[in-house]
Amino acid sequence: MLELVKAGGWPMIPLLLLTVAALAIIVERFWSLRRERVLPPGLGDEVRAWVARGKPLEPAHIESLRATAPLGALLAAELDVRHRGREVIRERVEDVGRHLVHRMERFLNALGTIAAAGPLLGLFGTVVGMIEMFLGILDHGLGDAGQLAGGIGKALICTATGMVVAIPALAFHRYFRGRIAGYIVDMEHEAMRLQDVLDEAPGVVPARQD
Repeated sequence: MLELVKAGGWPMIPLLLLTVAALAIIVERFWSLRRERVLPPGLGDEVRAWVARGKPLEPAHIESLRATAPLGALLAAELDVRHRGREVIRERVEDVGRHLVHRMERFLNALGTIAAAGPLLGLFGTVVGMIEMFLGILDHGLGDAGQLAGGIGKALICTATGMVVAIPALAFHRYFRGRIAGYIVDMEHEAMRLQDVLDEAPGVVPARQD
């Protein structure tokens, strides 16, 4: 492996850096986007039971809920405007939801950029290798055909490395986006169920129908 890296020349350096960056992003997103971290089990049921009891909702409890997880932040935002009309609640949920999506998609643009830039950098490295090889032929002649084939093979190492970097990066970029889209659907469902409880809770002023 080390021999292949050396054979690819200096263009392999940015490709290796992209590989490290992509790997770090993938590991970090896997850790941050765990389901129990985004949608803690039972949190929605706990909040609905809390509201259904009809007791005053302490601001400190709402702030604590907001800090638990993205789902808690969304439900807390809904509780902040629980005495307002449904339209206001819906707009608040959508606004907070956009911020949560932005936070969950952190680093995914960088991962997408790596997926796009990997093959281009690999092709660039190959072009550089071919130029160096032809300049060598210009200076020293064609020489052995085996050496010429070996030089072409070394130049193509960069292209292969660029694809090795890009393909997993693209696959995980799409995988994480799909996972986030699924989370958003589940969070919207939890927000709707909380709205139904708010409408019926005895201690909460019913939301106006705008």
